[in-house]
Amino acid sequence: MAFSLRQLQYFVAVAENGSVSSAAHTLSISQSTVTESLRELELDLGFKLLERHARGVDLTLKGHHFLRHARKILGDVADARRALAGPETAALTGRLAVGVTPLVAGYIYSDLIARFRRAFPGVAVEAVEDAGDYLEHLLVGGELDVAVMVLPPGRHSAALQTETVEVSPYRVWMPLGHPALVEERVSLRAFSEEPHVLLTIDEIAEASEIVWRRLGIRPPVAFRTRSVEAVRSLVATGAGVAVLPDLTYRPWSLEGDKIEARTLIDTVPAVEVATAWRRGSPLSPAASGFVAIAATRTRSTPHARM
Repeated sequence: MAFSLRQLQYFVAVAENGSVSSAAHTLSISQSTVTESLRELELDLGFKLLERHARGVDLTLKGHHFLRHARKILGDVADARRALAGPETAALTGRLAVGVTPLVAGYIYSDLIARFRRAFPGVAVEAVEDAGDYLEHLLVGGELDVAVMVLPPGRHSAALQTETVEVSPYRVWMPLGHPALVEERVSLRAFSEEPHVLLTIDEIAEASEIVWRRLGIRPPVAFRTRSVEAVRSLVATGAGVAVLPDLTYRPWSLEGDKIEARTLIDTVPAVEVATAWRRGSPLSPAASGFVAIAATRTRSTPHARM
């Protein structure tokens, strides 16, 4: 295969932005440049990565799988550049205690820890998964050096300092062929009589229920689960719709059934994932390295709350 890093960068940008035009705007290049790059990449690979439609693009099943590899390749290159720029990092040793909330454990942590271990191979990492409140307790007590957690909307602890890793808006997930898919943006009012599948981790279900109360609706609940894959399979087979953050979205269930998503008209505070550590406590070199690596994942402007 002869594809270039630039082609991978363009492909990832299109996949994350959902359209060639948005990706071109983000990359500050022409749409024709992105389109030609994707065409050459698909020819080189021998399969389609994207399905084009009036609203933008969707990943094919192979495109979805290739996206994971493309991100890993780009991450490996970034790690290599960082290691060569700072050879002293390879000599860093010690221990790093990390906490993660469930959503982070499933969709963000593996990428972060793989990149951290490549950059700091001499640091032993110990990790624990738990609810945000308990991770805060461990951080304040000095049992964790740093955590990667979903921050409760509108509620930020005075005991912690945080730095944003990713901001992920909510969308409605629906099975292929759902009548509401003719709309670009939808309101939860349109789903007031339909069964919903609720994800009961990191206050995801609570986000839907808050909007329901605001709209004065109470849709039937088909299933409550802690498994995103269960939500994906249930939605894909028509058991219900779901409201989930984009960081969990994949267009295919494990069984290969298609899932569509639409933007919400209703205001739902986006999920904010952040690194967190005890306020006023200096970070160890290993923890500082972990926070720096996490910051490179950010898809919105990073900021720290002081």
